[in-house]
Amino acid sequence: MDVKAQLKAVARGIETKEVDGVLSHVQKLAQTYPSPIDDVWDAVTTIERIPRWFLPVSGDLRLGGHFQFEGNAGGEIRRCDPPSAGSAGYTVTWGMGTGEPAIVHVRLTAVDAASTRFELENVVAVDSIPEGLWEQLGPSATGMGWDSGLLGLASYFGSGGGGISPEEGQAWLATDEGRSFLRGSADAWAREHIADGADPQVANAAATTTYGMYTGELPPAV
Repeated sequence: MDVKAQLKAVARGIETKEVDGVLSHVQKLAQTYPSPIDDVWDAVTTIERIPRWFLPVSGDLRLGGHFQFEGNAGGEIRRCDPPSAGSAGYTVTWGMGTGEPAIVHVRLTAVDAASTRFELENVVAVDSIPEGLWEQLGPSATGMGWDSGLLGLASYFGSGGGGISPEEGQAWLATDEGRSFLRGSADAWAREHIADGADPQVANAAATTTYGMYTGELPPAV
């Protein structure tokens, strides 16, 4: 994996604004993959293929159904629009079972017959975040996880659909190359945090704290 190339391939952004009258942190990531939209849609929506680039998932993957990722978040599928006229997308709630969940929108756009733009938007209400946690961790807390997901998709399509197991992915993140990827992701989110108006010292400290948690150098935030 070319870490620098992957980090550069992802467009990121964070904006604090009102969404449906609620002040929210809106976090965005996007990357283009070398596969047709029908194939990318199948890879990101079917229970058989999702574990090949992300995590094992259980549940009823249909509109109105619920899902649960192994050892991670779960939620409800609120919108599901299969590919039509070069676009597709779905909306889910995303949470760990406590507190108000985030809303995650995934959009796919056919760039051409052989490539697809994948966009993810993570929306979380400011008031739903425990006091002080945003200042402590910033957007890296969720951003580094989503960056890892986009990395998984890049590896999956780059390997011809073979993918790697979640165990292999976790083992790779513990290598020097994997830690370099996590550090680069944290720093990229710090830059976006600053662009959203955060004090640079606060943003960089939050990114370093989150990086330390992801690598096990620091305990999880309380």
